[in-house]
Amino acid sequence: MQHEEPKSPVSFLAHVARLPHSGLPVTIEADAAQRAALASEHGLLSVENYRADLLVSPWKRHGVKVAGKVEADITQACVVSLDPVQAHIDEPVEGLFLPHDSKLGRLGFEGGGEILLDAEGPDAPETFEGDSIDVGALAEQFFGLAIDPYPHKPGAVLDNGGEEAAESEFQRKLKSLLGKS
Repeated sequence: MQHEEPKSPVSFLAHVARLPHSGLPVTIEADAAQRAALASEHGLLSVENYRADLLVSPWKRHGVKVAGKVEADITQACVVSLDPVQAHIDEPVEGLFLPHDSKLGRLGFEGGGEILLDAEGPDAPETFEGDSIDVGALAEQFFGLAIDPYPHKPGAVLDNGGEEAAESEFQRKLKSLLGKS
């Protein structure tokens, strides 16, 4: 039985079997339910708006290139005070895809061939099956990477007094357990 990946709240399948040479423009604007799901999935207080503007283009022989950007306004909890902290995300999105059964994909990923990559360039191509790619899930990945993992409200300061008191309480209990005074 094939494991089904959980769908992205902003999932959008782009049909890539016959892409126009100039590419297929895709715009994803999240509605209220999708924004709530994004907030929940990424540990945010809220997502006020979310928009991905992407261009899905042919790449190499049978590959696909997805490029564009994702923009969002989010509210997070400050890691110090838990007060709301607003942030704006404006992140480039880029991905390369090869059909699972393509010769380049097979040879490059199974050691028989080479796929040359630029360390400063895009990541290695991913493989896909069928005739569509979830470009919404790709945009969400870049959205997730752009979220500040430690948001700070300006002026918020960590009170070390509580930490020192807790540590000395621990040391006192440890000493009493060890029979030291």
